[in-house]
Amino acid sequence: MERPENAALDSSTPSEPQFDCLANRLIQLLETAKQDLERDRQAAKALLAKASSILQSEVDRRSGADSSGTGGLVGWQIARVRAFIDKNLHGPIHITDLSAVARRSAAHFVRSFKHTFGESPHAYVIRRRLEQACHLMITSSESLGQIALSVGFSDRSHLSKRFKQVIGQSPSKWRREREIVRIPWGRVTEKLARRILGRQQTRVSNA
Repeated sequence: MERPENAALDSSTPSEPQFDCLANRLIQLLETAKQDLERDRQAAKALLAKASSILQSEVDRRSGADSSGTGGLVGWQIARVRAFIDKNLHGPIHITDLSAVARRSAAHFVRSFKHTFGESPHAYVIRRRLEQACHLMITSSESLGQIALSVGFSDRSHLSKRFKQVIGQSPSKWRREREIVRIPWGRVTEKLARRILGRQQTRVSNA
């Protein structure tokens, strides 16, 4: 009669036989892949992909049980995804990278991200690139070309295209207008740049 406590464990935790079966299957796949690696690399790659798929399914099953029934990302996933995006704004950011950070499959991650943030991962990344670009345009003397590269756009024209789509004017004009306001560089924070960007977006949408 000492089982009630153990019976109350999270039902998402696999039982001993289930875990043993999963572990044995993965071991067999990996051992076979190891043997095939020299003589048949394609077969080895297929086996590794299968093993990866099995592991990802288990990760999805567990993270699904950990999402508080909302379908969105949980706290630690939100924090890690945000940090990863902000740290890597200077380069390409792929869904596969973000889903790996959140430990979910790509399809599951995209749905959960939109549920949590109210926009797609792509839209969020573009917005963060533009917010950082605004911050740099106000607080630094770097050229627009340098700023574009530092926030992940391919060149100045790429930045200009995205900027006009969201803000409704060119980044050079936007920057000149802020220079006229003469906001002291030392007092401009990224949070302020974000507010400025938000107000400008509202004006464009209401125009």
